[in-house]
Amino acid sequence: MTTPDQQPTVPETPDPQFKDRVYRSPSGIAGGVLLLAIAGWLGIDALVTGEGRAPWVALAALLFLVPLVLAFTVRPAVYANEQRLRIRNPFRVIALPWGTVESFRSGYSNEVLDKAGAKYQVWAVPVSLRGRKRAARREARGEARGAAAAARGGQQHHAAAVATGPVRSAGDQIMEELRELLEARGKDPRAQGEVSVRWAYEIVAPAVAGAVLLAILLASG
Repeated sequence: MTTPDQQPTVPETPDPQFKDRVYRSPSGIAGGVLLLAIAGWLGIDALVTGEGRAPWVALAALLFLVPLVLAFTVRPAVYANEQRLRIRNPFRVIALPWGTVESFRSGYSNEVLDKAGAKYQVWAVPVSLRGRKRAARREARGEARGAAAAARGGQQHHAAAVATGPVRSAGDQIMEELRELLEARGKDPRAQGEVSVRWAYEIVAPAVAGAVLLAILLASG
């Protein structure tokens, strides 16, 4: 029985959390799948119908090339949540708590800088100069339409036409989202820690083994 001095306890609800936001390059994945299909077709054909050392050379080439194609096309990804940013590059996985991130930089490539001065390239979000030019042209056309609308219907129509803000390429939009996450989560006590870097041995080991086997086969031929 509950007395007036003993109120029922209400369990505390944890702060809302969101799942990882995942950023990848659709064009990179599509290109990687195409390359893998071609390599698989040629390699399997050489394994089945090849004579002499041809099947062994094809096997070594597949062992060398397939991990590299996966590493540079399908593998790259960026995962962002409330606590940290995880960057999966071709040969490394970098985990950065938001408190360790200093800034993001976009030039000819997209990069993240930590507070210790280290720099990491973001392979999953490539810079597209062509995409930036297309975005600039769309923005210029939008401004022209807004100016024409203002001339026809007044300043209110012009304000409505430009309310959506500047037009950016897909890669620049992703980097802007990451900057907003950094600004929102960088000082959170739960987003502190140390940077960790792990080598992707599941990619490096078979590629090195394939390269060594291929070199031996070619040298002994």
